[in-house]
Amino acid sequence: MQTRMARWLGALFVLLSIGAAATAQSVEVAYFYEVGCPHCGRVADALAELEAQHESLTVHRYDIHSEEGRALLPRLLAAYEAQLGPVPMVFAGDVAMVGGTFYGIAEDPVSLSGIAEVLRVRSVVEEAVAQGAKSPFSRIPTTATEMVVFLPEDCSDCEQFKTLVDSLLEQHPLLGVRRLSLADPANERTFDRLRRLANVRGDAPALFVGDLSLVGGIVYVRREPARPFAYTDEDRSYVGGVVARAVESGATSPLDRLRLREQLTLWAVVGAAALDSVNPCDFAVLVLLLGTLLVIGRRGKVIWAGLAFSAGIFISYYLLGFLLYSVLGITVGSRGFREPFIYAVSALAIIVGLWEMKDLLWYGRWFTIEVPDRWKPKVKRLTASVVTVPGAFLVGVMDSLFLAPCTSGPYLAILSLLSQTTERFQGAMLLLLYNFIFILPMVAITLAVHFGLTTTARAERWRSARLGKLHFVTGVMMVLLGAGMIVGVRLGYL
Repeated sequence: MQTRMARWLGALFVLLSIGAAATAQSVEVAYFYEVGCPHCGRVADALAELEAQHESLTVHRYDIHSEEGRALLPRLLAAYEAQLGPVPMVFAGDVAMVGGTFYGIAEDPVSLSGIAEVLRVRSVVEEAVAQGAKSPFSRIPTTATEMVVFLPEDCSDCEQFKTLVDSLLEQHPLLGVRRLSLADPANERTFDRLRRLANVRGDAPALFVGDLSLVGGIVYVRREPARPFAYTDEDRSYVGGVVARAVESGATSPLDRLRLREQLTLWAVVGAAALDSVNPCDFAVLVLLLGTLLVIGRRGKVIWAGLAFSAGIFISYYLLGFLLYSVLGITVGSRGFREPFIYAVSALAIIVGLWEMKDLLWYGRWFTIEVPDRWKPKVKRLTASVVTVPGAFLVGVMDSLFLAPCTSGPYLAILSLLSQTTERFQGAMLLLLYNFIFILPMVAITLAVHFGLTTTARAERWRSARLGKLHFVTGVMMVLLGAGMIVGVRLGYL
């Protein structure tokens, strides 16, 4: 019995020791210094000695002129309600020491110097270790918003800009900062994407926060005219006011806005392409083409003709789409025209969508967004005369031109969206994805007919019976896309 009790006590002692060690490991001290500071040496030696004596103690050292030090110091001072002063500075437990002035050891700040200053720093740190005090970094409140700063590879003439950034961080403790060097190609691409998000032009140094962009010596604020920035007191006050609004409102980080916009753009492309792919006009031509081949006894060519037809549509739609995408990207780039253009396209998408939705109840009445009736006999005669694979490819190309009224609505909305939200390469890839998804149902119909899973007559009956519903689904997608673009503009994502 005594042996078992001893084992239990031994296990309990081990657990308590592990717990105590884990608690001790959490003790941290923040120390700020300046190279060449004559008063920092004694404090630095005392901290190094304490760190050697206590394995649980970690001292984080920051040069006050380093980027990390400049970003962290204002937030620690605000957390400890301490005033900016000379180095050395020490933050440990509940106490902050700034240039010999101690905050947190008495109701009012206490100033010490010389040996008394060093001894008090030692006692403060030892007390923090004994109590397992929380890290001073845990006192820093979560940032309200983030400022993204881009610096060129050679930034020898950026002193005024860096001073501006430091002053903004000092004025707004809840303002976080992320400094990105354009020496990194990935950061350069991010800079280009953020400029497109803010619809601005110019070179680094640059910063983005909330609705404000400072790029190339010009200040841009959403829904306000651009103005030059010459580092005057008036310019600094204007920028500070915009940043203050961003901090107070907890504005989303520019990088988070960028990531969300790109995700929403991708899903808009996928969703629009998936719904647009269920297209009754293209299905009708494809079924007629495959039916002709079956009637004349050329079943072996069905799969190749169907794939060639799909390829013709894919290539022509992609080339036409990329041409229009490029034109829109060039012509709708000005700040004054961009938002009105997106509003106009969004309103048109909603109107067209509502008109398509009426076909669920009144298909064929008034005006239906389909191929004009006078074109249909020509399309049928052309398709019925094709019995070769190259001919099927040409029919696909002609189909993409003749049937544009039936299929262009969602595509035009997506092209307008991509022209304002993507770079050229990214836009080209998303257009490839859109058109690939668009032709998938045609490929599926071709394979189903080739392998005998369905017949052209059955496919045509399915298409004819659901024309109203297909138009309704397309209409819903258009309304949602238009409304989403309007919301995106209002929230600053477009």
